[in-house]
Amino acid sequence: MGVLKIVLTVVYIIVCVALVVLVLMQEGKSAGLGTISGAAETYWGKNKGRSMEGLLVKLTKVLAVSFILISVILNLNVFS
Repeated sequence: MGVLKIVLTVVYIIVCVALVVLVLMQEGKSAGLGTISGAAETYWGKNKGRSMEGLLVKLTKVLAVSFILISVILNLNVFS
């Protein structure tokens, strides 16, 4: 069981670093005054899910869920 805890801890640290990097790579959600005039409704605004920004959002969600799951698993007293 000790080896499994070490492996999960290493994976946990990698997920933590990757999550921080992905959050820092994303753009801010505030569009400023562009939302008043409707400038956010462009082709790029509608297809964000297919762009690099959409990929970053999806990866952030996956890493956040894995972060929570690994945190719960590591805090169970199964490994002691």
